[in-house]
Amino acid sequence: MTFLDLHLRHLAELKRILSLYLPQDEVWAYGSRVRGDNHETSDLDLVVRGRSSQKIPAHTLMGLRNAFSESNIPILIAILDWARIPESFREEIHQDFRVVQTGDMRKEEAL
Repeated sequence: MTFLDLHLRHLAELKRILSLYLPQDEVWAYGSRVRGDNHETSDLDLVVRGRSSQKIPAHTLMGLRNAFSESNIPILIAILDWARIPESFREEIHQDFRVVQTGDMRKEEAL
């Protein structure tokens, strides 16, 4: 297992899908897979931080959710838009998160 307790092939698929749908947006993981108290079938909680704090279009999020559900990643991936969640939830996420995608794919490709 690797980062976020995912197999390397599933992590690569996750990053590939994110780069297709959200190439310029930052994506954070939070929740049990970040804290390390997950179990094998725990979902992966993600939040998208759009450019300039703009809301991510609903059709983009829907396409992303569909791509995840049709992928070979064997867990549920829950994805939220930072601009659409309450400040109290943002504060909770800020306490413990990991950056999955920086939003600058030129940097991501170098990793």
